[in-house]
Amino acid sequence: MIFSHISDTHLGFVQYHSEEREDDVYNAFNQAIETSIKDHVDFVIFAGDIFHVPNPSGKAIVTLANALKKLRQNSIDSFFILGEHDISRIRATPVPFVYHNLDFSKYIGGGKPLVYKDVMILGFDKRRKSEVHTFENDFAVADAAARNHQGHKILVLHQGITEINKFAGELNSTDLPKNFTYYAMGHLHEQELKKFPNLGGPLAYPGSIERTSSETIKDTQKGFYEVDISRPEALPAWIKLDTRPQMSVKTSIERLSDEINELAGKIKEYSRKPVVEIKITGEALDPSFVQGQIARLSDITLRCFWKHISAEQANGSVFLERPIKIEDEMHKIAKDILGSAELANFAIDELLPLLAKGSVEEASHAINENYIQFKRGFGNVTFS
Repeated sequence: MIFSHISDTHLGFVQYHSEEREDDVYNAFNQAIETSIKDHVDFVIFAGDIFHVPNPSGKAIVTLANALKKLRQNSIDSFFILGEHDISRIRATPVPFVYHNLDFSKYIGGGKPLVYKDVMILGFDKRRKSEVHTFENDFAVADAAARNHQGHKILVLHQGITEINKFAGELNSTDLPKNFTYYAMGHLHEQELKKFPNLGGPLAYPGSIERTSSETIKDTQKGFYEVDISRPEALPAWIKLDTRPQMSVKTSIERLSDEINELAGKIKEYSRKPVVEIKITGEALDPSFVQGQIARLSDITLRCFWKHISAEQANGSVFLERPIKIEDEMHKIAKDILGSAELANFAIDELLPLLAKGSVEEASHAINENYIQFKRGFGNVTFS
């Protein structure tokens, strides 16, 4: 028996206000579905952040519906939990529940064990850092259920594990229930596969299927896991997706022209226009000269960015204490202004994406729906 473990699909994410980047996400997602069908997996697990925002676009909703329909047509069931991007802290019913109610996919994020073809699957939706203490009792109950099940046991979570990423960590591996044979994780966007001595099976993060705004531009692989559970030990195999190339290069102002020539040669080998970032060192940069050189790549790249960096940064001798996450900073500022985490989540995750794509009517409707909450939130805010 084999199943696919897919996470952080972020359907509907639009980078650089670019339709091509939105389609890149859908293409990567459809690749994962098509590969799962081709490889005759028995079922698929979606480990959270299915959509990028709680009120996804029609295109995102239809893309998921078509994929789930295709899986069912090939006798492949699917199961899902919710990540923080799927959950509206104001509106009560997450969009993915529609697929559960239509029996397109099964929701497993409530912590109730489900036995499917002798495999026990149990999942929990994303919990904020302030709520992770509530896992203690739930994990004890889950561990007891797993201990009493004879076949494979899969735990599905959308949380950060501290031993893998100390900045995004919310739980330690020692906090997790011990008796599961596979830990299907979501939330971290980099691929990780670890075997902890205190756990009954491998812990795996497939990572996001495409690069999102919380990740730097770099040459990175994206994909998902196909997990063989035909034997007592779960064996995950990494499946790479064909995603748009990303390139980040460092050069000096003196070598910029030559570097552009070399990049142009490399880019011609790609089937899709890449996203390129150029970090430039040197004193007294002439922006017009730099922009003129960068413009030579405009027709063969989807996006090309440049920035001036110090020699220390170029040599890697200057490090940030923790990675910058723009979305986290935006949430923090919005919370300080509105005085409410719920309203901040609504403003950044739901309202801002609508306004960014010019959907003023939809944004107005969203505000009207939540008028009472917004009125309360803005009560103590002074505008100048």
